[in-house]
Amino acid sequence: MKYFFGLFVFFWLTQSVIAQSGLSESFFNGKSVVLVSADPAARPVMDWQVVADSVHQYLVEAGADPVAYYELEQVVLSEEVRSAYAKAFEQRMIKNIILVTRQKNQSSVHTGEFTGDAQMISSTALFGTSGGKLQEAGSLFAEAGKSRPSKNLLVIDVAEFPEMAGMESNNAQAAAKFLPRNPLNLEVFKLGIPLEGSSAATGFLSFFRYDLYGKSPEAVLAEQAAQKNQLESILESVYPYEYVWLTESKTDQELIRDRVQFLLVRVEGREADLKKSMGLEANQQTETQTVVKYYIKLIVRDELYIGPEWDADEDWRVALRSFLENLKK
Repeated sequence: MKYFFGLFVFFWLTQSVIAQSGLSESFFNGKSVVLVSADPAARPVMDWQVVADSVHQYLVEAGADPVAYYELEQVVLSEEVRSAYAKAFEQRMIKNIILVTRQKNQSSVHTGEFTGDAQMISSTALFGTSGGKLQEAGSLFAEAGKSRPSKNLLVIDVAEFPEMAGMESNNAQAAAKFLPRNPLNLEVFKLGIPLEGSSAATGFLSFFRYDLYGKSPEAVLAEQAAQKNQLESILESVYPYEYVWLTESKTDQELIRDRVQFLLVRVEGREADLKKSMGLEANQQTETQTVVKYYIKLIVRDELYIGPEWDADEDWRVALRSFLENLKK
């Protein structure tokens, strides 16, 4: 696995000026999966499935073959979840990823070719349209595709929300990697800590989340600097072993060569979704708050240690301190 903090920041800073000049050939001759992120505070109130229903006609008019819709926040919960979805997409021969973002004051539609792996898209510099309302963004997107004939035939009339073939098995395999205990030998090897440039740890897809899309480069860099200072303060007071910051792309082999065998990983999502993705009991009715959970990945065995107690919290600082304290148990 690669950590692309530097690349992520580069694409974030240049997204507004570097974008694909138009829709790709595969868009007009291949299946697309649509990932939707909808701000619950936007008005009128529309959950992500209603947004999907509303935008479907525009995607079809543009020439797409949108065969399935999913909530973006579900897909980007963790690298393991993204990998499970990617395997299912590959099995169904998906060619394109379409991203729909609805915020309080604007909506956008973007598309890029599916990479075939957990990264899903190759950058944030995708072709897209934006408008004050979802209908405006959709209409502009539809107009962008009308100049080219589409080879996509027998396109579905309404948005569908299917369980991809193999997803249950893929999710079960991903959940099995999470272990409810602490790792051994933390005192022997270094703990690598990727800086969280807002969504660096979850890749390019998270750029299109409703709460992240459109943030200024200055805001992103300020958040990174503030978070590093707070991370360092907590680590120095609670974590007694050696750790290193990861601020550039490195392969697993390069990390192991540098004696970094552990990685501190941060994930964020609805509490019930996170628990389910880690193989734990979850209550979809009561555990609806968005929380942060930390775990440690042992690189050489691809094992994920979530600790002996559930310690997620809405405040990432509380979640991190609790997780590090629980490492002593």
